[in-house]
Amino acid sequence: MRFFLTAASPCPYLPGREERKVFAHLPAGDGAAVNDSLTQSGFRRSQHIAYRPACEACSACTSARLPTADYVFSRSERKVLTRNNDLRRHLVEAEATMEQFDLLRRYLLARHADGGMADMTWPDFVAMVEDTAVRTHLIEYRLPSTDGGPGDLIACVLIDVMSDGLSMVYSFYDPRDVRRSLGTFIILDHVIQAALNDLDYVYLGYWVPGSEKMAYKTRFSPIEVLRPQGWMLMSAKDRAQAEESLARERLARDPAAARLGSKAP
Repeated sequence: MRFFLTAASPCPYLPGREERKVFAHLPAGDGAAVNDSLTQSGFRRSQHIAYRPACEACSACTSARLPTADYVFSRSERKVLTRNNDLRRHLVEAEATMEQFDLLRRYLLARHADGGMADMTWPDFVAMVEDTAVRTHLIEYRLPSTDGGPGDLIACVLIDVMSDGLSMVYSFYDPRDVRRSLGTFIILDHVIQAALNDLDYVYLGYWVPGSEKMAYKTRFSPIEVLRPQGWMLMSAKDRAQAEESLARERLARDPAAARLGSKAP
């Protein structure tokens, strides 16, 4: 297998920094096994490509996963699960639909309007969902039906099934329904589904200390992060340092807002 290095480009997570990625094309024959090994080593999949950050002056991006056997749901997480117990969960083939795409567009425009995916087109979405060399499916979450047909699609997630877990490739949901905490619910539901299928982990992608976009991942506990010496539980010290790093980034981005935030009760 040959690995390649991208040119430097602006970092999407930490302002003022540049990112580079090392990547490889997944083989058609044993792509699932290769993807398993690479994901366990800190790579992520995008279509037929596995990639990992390889930045020259930064190593902030850290792979994160939830261990299902040791996961204990907090009181607030149990409330999120209860608020969404009316939703219907459907496992469907990795085939894109316009209904999914319409939901994705609403999500991106509301939550990531300035992000790299904001201008995603229908062919881009089809490629994201259907171009895969691994065991991939979609989970659709729908409201109860009112007319005998499928209920309204309220959330969706693209999932890779690995030998030891579920890898969450991309999730999106109705941004208008704040009360449900759908982003959190999708992750918690996959902890449950992984455990029911005797899978040890839910892979969340990268946690980036100092990035507000990725800060939500530290709310889940226990969580493991990939260090040079291997996968390790995130410590209280890690969490404290992450909060400090996030505070510094907020201060650098908007000093006045950060000062007001620090004075809030």
